[in-house]
Amino acid sequence: MFRRICLLSVAIACTGAPLQAGKVEGYAATVQPLATRAALDAMADGGNAIDAAVAAALTLGVVDGHNSGIGGGCFLLIHLKDGRNICIDGREIAPLAATRDMYVRDGKLDESLSKTGPLASGVPGAVAAYSYAIKEFGRLPWEKAFTAGIRCADEGFPIDLVYARKLKATAPELALFPASKAIFLKPDGSPYLEGETLRQKDLAKSYRELAAQGAEWFYARPFPQATQTYMKEAGGILTANDFATYRIKLREPLVTSYHGWQIVGFPPPSSGGVHVAQMLNILENFNPADVKPGTPEFVNRLTEVMKLAFADRAYWLGDPGFVHVPRGLFDKAYAKELSTRVSPGKVTPVPDHGTPPDWQNNYFEKHTTHFVTADAEGNWVSCTATINTAFGSKVVIPGTGILMNNEMDDFSIAPGVPNHFKLIGGEANAIAPGKRPLSSMSPTIVEKDGQVVMAVGAAGGPTIITQTLLALLYTLDYNMTPADALALPRFHHQWSPDQLRMEKSTSPDLVKQLKTLGYEIELIEPFGGTQLIRKTSDGRLTGASDPRVPGLAAPTR
Repeated sequence: MFRRICLLSVAIACTGAPLQAGKVEGYAATVQPLATRAALDAMADGGNAIDAAVAAALTLGVVDGHNSGIGGGCFLLIHLKDGRNICIDGREIAPLAATRDMYVRDGKLDESLSKTGPLASGVPGAVAAYSYAIKEFGRLPWEKAFTAGIRCADEGFPIDLVYARKLKATAPELALFPASKAIFLKPDGSPYLEGETLRQKDLAKSYRELAAQGAEWFYARPFPQATQTYMKEAGGILTANDFATYRIKLREPLVTSYHGWQIVGFPPPSSGGVHVAQMLNILENFNPADVKPGTPEFVNRLTEVMKLAFADRAYWLGDPGFVHVPRGLFDKAYAKELSTRVSPGKVTPVPDHGTPPDWQNNYFEKHTTHFVTADAEGNWVSCTATINTAFGSKVVIPGTGILMNNEMDDFSIAPGVPNHFKLIGGEANAIAPGKRPLSSMSPTIVEKDGQVVMAVGAAGGPTIITQTLLALLYTLDYNMTPADALALPRFHHQWSPDQLRMEKSTSPDLVKQLKTLGYEIELIEPFGGTQLIRKTSDGRLTGASDPRVPGLAAPTR
């Protein structure tokens, strides 16, 4: 049983009045009740699902700041009530001074430099994405989105179990940077504990200025200069010009089908959309009724499919503005060919990537949190936001309270060198100035007969892809409720290392049977954080927040 902390009473105190009884007007699910509350309040104030999503994102940047924030990036997948699907790419980009060998010292690669410190950060894109979303598709003024975040930063909020655990784990690195130490650690250098109040006065001030002045404050005015000054002194390479030249990308949604549902995902530089679609296409060649969740047959089938997809990911995926990413990766015929390599009851070696059709010519156009919102008018948002690993680069820009990402570690910093998540990348994901690093973020929307029936996505590095896949299969193929689908023990295989990772709550008998088949299994602590909203057959909205995090899924009333 996963521990769930209900902070609803705290959320009410921090962000507004209790939910009002009456007609359901919308729904939100996030990893933190305070952020869910902010989303619901936005819709109660007359906003739509887009306003709600941005309010949730900005609140998460305060109360779940170890996972995401305005010092990071995001992928926003929006379904508008008029039927359009919009992909807003707010992914970070490499600084213009970035080079392939920027982490080499005295002829040797120093892997720590891409994970911690001033050289680890790309140019943040979250603010630009949220600003564009509000301006183009929201109903409320930009400054309204900051209300809950400012209050929680100014007055403080009680640290939850997950926040406290990650704070303890990263305290030694946070202590290396004075501005970070002053915020996240006590005067004696010890981390704050679960239930203790964390206040972020500098971040509240930055939020007020950003709310009043708009995204220009972040990209053209004081913040870029403050960042450049710090980076120059600390050995970083980010400059004010990097911020001034940042632009979001509007991407073409990646659309495929699965057993009559239309699956809408995010295209590269998300690898998630491509490989969720690819794995669903492979699985479409099998009858889901032949295997049941929780059985060795089910895990065997999915693990073999995961291996094939992640082998392709390692070789083919990168920023489509810099490398050719074949659209054939989610071609149905290619999936059928790959399905022949999946043999029931067998562990099949996958020595290398596959070769999708027309790979020479047909390309895509040149720590993390997930949240979903939906409103009564038919607007839906599935958004994944990140600063990468816990507390990102561990660097707070002095005087701003803004914690910077460490997304440079999502590049292939050297051939054959795994990143923090043990992912191997190829030439397609090598560092280049202005390039977006490859991401596993997988915001997904499911449609049936032209109507959205579900929004889903996850947090947790490369497991985002397999979490999203499992949530889709459990709900679509096996008709599980959102809560039941998210509660099942998870498993993950990413091709390299050749290891099946399973949560410790997995049945010992199941583990034993899989070992007998030949899998090397690592039992790990519960992982990930999936959020899901689904429309029932009678038109109601329901949903769930992952029981592994202290989240909240709730309707407006």
